[in-house]
Amino acid sequence: MITPEIVADHGLNTEEYDRIVKAMGREPNLLELGIFSVMWSEHCSYKSSRIHLKKLPTEAPWVICGPGENAGVIDIGDGDAAIFKMESHNHPSYIEPYQGAATGVGGILRDVFTMGARPVANLNALRFGRPDHPKMRHLIAGVVAGIGGYGNCVGVPTVGGEVNFDTAYDGNILVNAMTVGVAKTDKIFYSAATGIGNPIVYVGSKTGRDGIHGATMASADFDENSDEKRPTVQVGDPFTEKLLIEACLELMATDAIVAIQDMGAAGLTSSSVEMASKGGAGIRLDMSKVPCRETGMTPYEMMLSESQERMLMVLKPGREPEAEAIFRKWELDFAVIGEVTDTGHMVLEFGAKSCATSRSARLPTRPRSMTGRTWTSTPTRRGPR
Repeated sequence: MITPEIVADHGLNTEEYDRIVKAMGREPNLLELGIFSVMWSEHCSYKSSRIHLKKLPTEAPWVICGPGENAGVIDIGDGDAAIFKMESHNHPSYIEPYQGAATGVGGILRDVFTMGARPVANLNALRFGRPDHPKMRHLIAGVVAGIGGYGNCVGVPTVGGEVNFDTAYDGNILVNAMTVGVAKTDKIFYSAATGIGNPIVYVGSKTGRDGIHGATMASADFDENSDEKRPTVQVGDPFTEKLLIEACLELMATDAIVAIQDMGAAGLTSSSVEMASKGGAGIRLDMSKVPCRETGMTPYEMMLSESQERMLMVLKPGREPEAEAIFRKWELDFAVIGEVTDTGHMVLEFGAKSCATSRSARLPTRPRSMTGRTWTSTPTRRGPR
């Protein structure tokens, strides 16, 4: 039974929960509630900031891809494109400065090479509180080490940055990381899942319990109990990310990939529903095939985990052996975990039991919601953390 306490723990207010119940025609189960909580978080839905973001200029003759994909793409001439992304990792870095900053770098690196680019440079813009604040020395040291450590291990240099100090940031620092990559204008990769029956493939690291509800945490206000949220911060492995970069770029040199998306905020939930929704398709996932590094993981944990260094792909039929050989060569996990469907639903299966199905229904100022027996959502861009 979903209680008001459980709803509050998932970062949803009463009005939002009532919207869920109305859309579904019943109360959600825990898995469905968890999916709503991450997809309706500020970090994933931009529910409070989208009105301001829409004011920014996004169109020009040299813009190949503006908002709506993993990263922006600019034509720089001679058949080349610059692909770039900036993202904040503020809350995670305040709670756990090293891993918060490091996974911020790791996330935007994936956003860039997901589009087909080789990352060539990192940058950052940092805001800290008073230097004599009791926590500030610890935060500065951790953030700087996290940014430098992850980028250096992957082999992408930090070429520029800025830092400022002000009392306004005593209670929450700002950690903005940026990555720039280079690709050919005719070899840009997108994330829309298409092709009924095409296999959906999971690659990279195994799924663990780290980072569960990271997007929800990143969207919440801080208080004196914020340190208790440390387990919601992801743990990064830059050496695995380096392998993932090389494996993805090697497969991208073939014509096997239909669509590709990194598993960032909201993990498997966000990546799968965004791919399906962008392609106007349905999606079926067999949760028993998701590579897990911990025993006894539930579909709730698998769908909400934000374990790092993971990607989701749609491949052309029959290309699975070729792709698997590449990822096994780079000592990375590879698993076919589902397929693209024409139902407009998301279906999650766990063994022989179907644990979630859905049909989309537009809700005002929110992602699409659940109707029938389970859930779905529209693609949502990541918001400030």
